[in-house]
Formats: sequence, structure tokens, C-alpha cells
Amino acid sequence: MRIGRPSKRQTIPERPALDILHTPLSPGIHFVATPIGAARDITLRALDILASADVIAAEDTRTARHLMQIHGIALGDRPLIAYHDHSGPGVRDKLIAMATGGKSVACVSEAGTPMVADPGFPLARDAIAAGVPVHAAPGPSAMLAALTVAGLPSDRVLFAGFPPQQGAARKAMFDEVGGLAATLVIYESPKRVARFLADLAGALGPDRPAAVCRELTKRFEEVTRGTLGELAAAFEGREVKGEIVVLVGRGMAEAAGADEMEAALRAALARASVKDAVAEVASALGLPRRQVYQAALKLEADE
Repeated sequence: MRIGRPSKRQTIPERPALDILHTPLSPGIHFVATPIGAARDITLRALDILASADVIAAEDTRTARHLMQIHGIALGDRPLIAYHDHSGPGVRDKLIAMATGGKSVACVSEAGTPMVADPGFPLARDAIAAGVPVHAAPGPSAMLAALTVAGLPSDRVLFAGFPPQQGAARKAMFDEVGGLAATLVIYESPKRVARFLADLAGALGPDRPAAVCRELTKRFEEVTRGTLGELAAAFEGREVKGEIVVLVGRGMAEAAGADEMEAALRAALARASVKDAVAEVASALGLPRRQVYQAALKLEADE
């Protein structure tokens, strides 16, 4: 996933990391999260796996080798195999065959968590189908880092990946996700982000809250918050560099009818206070809390 890498501007000296364990790993595929920017964001467990795995499969072998050097991990005579979007089934078959034969295979993205907008999924799918154990070593993620700093609701989230570039496909995507009551997380190229924000504002409305996160965890990290209309204006004509994550606040699903709201309220009031019932129904149906509260008062008055 090209969503960041250890910054070339960093001057972290090569040195042994603390308490790296060189212990045998169980056979299988070990998906390892790597830093999206700051090299020291790597976890101790990730370092243990990189130090101990029999085989390392990397989306970018240069980035993986550099990360290991920063943390004092020697590759030695272990295989370092390129596994990326353009790798054919033969590479996956080779990695799975190694794991089947008792080898531990560490799979790392160029940066971030494998499976998130990178080629990890086909490998996991085929490994599971072949009965090969699959393990996760969680850690850095551009999506989660962006959710942390965006200031948008994180209780319900949809990761939409990279948006289509073609007009018809892009419109279909907007139609599909625009009304969901969830915060949208989208990766976009810095060269296309201005046009994308303008398209979003046109399709979803200029008043939707949103944020643009650039170069997360790196030296020039920047988070720009506002409405889609404000962000489209702010980025219009601007030269943008670095890795981009766009977040859009939740939409409102089609309003529930009065009968549906009343039925939901009756069920909620039977087991909860008015306050809690109103909060539950308003959230579930995507309705204004004031509207639901007035309906709840009317129900109580009628009974």
C-alpha cells in the first residue's frame, strides 16, 4: 500500500532495537504492519517477526531492507521476495508452498497494515484455502491514524479505498456510499485530490464535514478540517505533495416513516428510559433527536 514509507528525511542511525527476540516462529503467513512514516512507530512484535521469519515477502524490497537496517536486523541469507500488485499467482503459490513446507513467511506492505489497499488479501485468501495458518501482527495504519486526528465520528466507519477515476464509475461510488450513516475513509493521489474534493462537494453536498490528512506521522504532517465546500476551495489550484487520506462525515440515510419511528420507539420505551429510548431510535433511524423526543412525549401522553 503506497500510503507512506519511512521518511527519507529521517536521520535515525542504524542501531540494534531493544529486546528483539530471535525465536522460531510457527509455520504460516505472518502479516506484519510497518510504519507509515516515522520508523520508530514499528512494534516490538513486528521486529521480532522480521528478525525470526524464515522468509520475508515485501511489497517493496528496498523499503523493507531499509527498515530492517534502521532497527539493526540482519537479513542474512534469508530470502527477500518481492510480492506486490503486479506479482502473479506463481509468487503466491511459492510463498504458500514455503509455508506448507514448515517455513514462517513474514509479509509486509510498503507501509501500513497488510490487507488495507494492498496485495495482502489474495495471499491470505489462497493461504486459508490451502489450510495454511495466517497470523496478524497489528500496528500502524493510515486509516486509523486519520480517524484519530480528523475529529469525525469513529463509531461507524466505511473504508472506501481508492476512488475510481472515470466519471461514471466515480458517480456510482458516490451514489453507493454517500447516504450511509458512517464516516467515509478514502485514499487519493495528491495530484487528484483537488478535483476529487470538488466532485465530492458536488455529489454529497458542500456542507458535509470532512478532513484531509496529509503526510501522517511524517515531518510535514498536515490535517485540514472543514466542510467539503471549504476544503474544495482550499485545495483548488494548490500543488499538493505526500500521501493523502480524505475523510467525510456521515450522511443521513433516507428518513424513516412515522410508523417505523413509532414502532421503534414503543419497543425502546418498553425497556429503557425516555432519554435512552430517544437516543437509541434517533441513532438507529438517522433522525433528529428533537423529532424523536417529541414523538416519544406524544406516545406517553396518549397512554
